[in-house]
Amino acid sequence: MNRQCLDAHCGTERGQIIGAVFHVAGEAIWPKTFYRHWWKAAKAASIYREQTDPRTGTVTRGPLPHDFRRTVVRSLERASVPRSVAMKLTGHKTESVYRRYAIVSEADLAEGVGRLAAMPSRTVSRTVDRRAGGARAK
Repeated sequence: MNRQCLDAHCGTERGQIIGAVFHVAGEAIWPKTFYRHWWKAAKAASIYREQTDPRTGTVTRGPLPHDFRRTVVRSLERASVPRSVAMKLTGHKTESVYRRYAIVSEADLAEGVGRLAAMPSRTVSRTVDRRAGGARAK
């Protein structure tokens, strides 16, 4: 398969809007054709895996294109891409479904704590609550 131009710039150079990411000359390709090329590309990238269920003999192939959706969402989140832009890029229509893909890992939590610790410390001013007679943080 020849490398197709996937960005909007190439479509505008040709004077056409390409509505599909995977296409041939601007026309969306059929699922059967898509998967034929998908498995070929996965084998070339050494990420193809195939498992046969010993009981049923059913062959399961991977990875599927959908498997990369979570990876893309996490990458967009880590790159601080605005959520509305990320949702448009990934095709999520609702934020609740998008959030299912935006998984927070232990490394993300540790990084957040590190960033918080690196912030300059602020003094908390205390005021006297005259009604209660004690101090409270402001």
